[in-house]
Amino acid sequence: MSGADHLPLRVRETELISPLLKRFVFEAADGGALPPAGAGAHLRLTLEGEGRRWKNAYSIVSAPADRSHLAIIVRRVAQSRGGSAFLHETVHPGAVIAAHEPGNLFPMSHIARKHLMVSGGIGLTPFLAYLKTIEATGADFELRHFCRDEEIPTFERMLSGFDAGKITIHPASAPFDLSQALAAQPLGTHLYTCGPEPLMELVLSAARDHGWPASKLHSESFGGAHAGGLPFTAILKKSGLQVAVRDDQTLLEAIEEAGLEPDCLCRGGACGVCLTNVLEGEPDHRDHFLGGAERASNRSIMICVSRAKTQTIVLDL
Repeated sequence: MSGADHLPLRVRETELISPLLKRFVFEAADGGALPPAGAGAHLRLTLEGEGRRWKNAYSIVSAPADRSHLAIIVRRVAQSRGGSAFLHETVHPGAVIAAHEPGNLFPMSHIARKHLMVSGGIGLTPFLAYLKTIEATGADFELRHFCRDEEIPTFERMLSGFDAGKITIHPASAPFDLSQALAAQPLGTHLYTCGPEPLMELVLSAARDHGWPASKLHSESFGGAHAGGLPFTAILKKSGLQVAVRDDQTLLEAIEEAGLEPDCLCRGGACGVCLTNVLEGEPDHRDHFLGGAERASNRSIMICVSRAKTQTIVLDL
């Protein structure tokens, strides 16, 4: 285990919630108390497979106040490159996993008068910890969750322990206008959204149209890596390496395949951890982090999702 992976965890139990969703409960491998993890926090795991290594972050769904264990829910993705299939098939109770201490890029506001949460699919997971915190503090809230029709019973079970009068599950097949829900909120309400990019863009756009200030809008992307595109070559100046990036892999995956371990976290172009300087070439920006001026300058790239428009790109790595 490397120095950065300084939180060894033992799998205490697993639970198959649905054919696609599996819950993993971890405890400290040494039997001690775990580090604190506030609502919205994530757990970054390092998974070692045969000839592969994954470093993925998952939202913590267990109660933040309980330091005896940490729990995550992982959705198995078809043709997974990111480790979800490995977790579902290979990681069983008793296994020891290397992890980083919990981090939080999606914290709850401590000054909000009300918490309005809008989620889609597996994007519900950070809000499970939110709800446990809200339950303990008595804060006001409202949750709108969107999912496929066939998944409604699964999410109903996951939410069954919370105040049903403040939770609405919407089938994705039925149209729904968020305008009324956004307009009906009291002053001081904060809006949080997590899920597929189209849903989050719709929610945030509607909120801005209703005059919500940016300081009260919070989002976390579960968009995942965008691998498709033409192949290109990345020249890593500091490392002295030339890395061929295939059309079916991300730039980050190709760099990791070459034996390097650049800093990364969300692997979806949202957190900014993997920001890398561009020395030559033109990036194909696909992230949600850089602003317009930063993109136009072509001086930096989010290597987890972005690619190159030129046949070669030179990076300060």
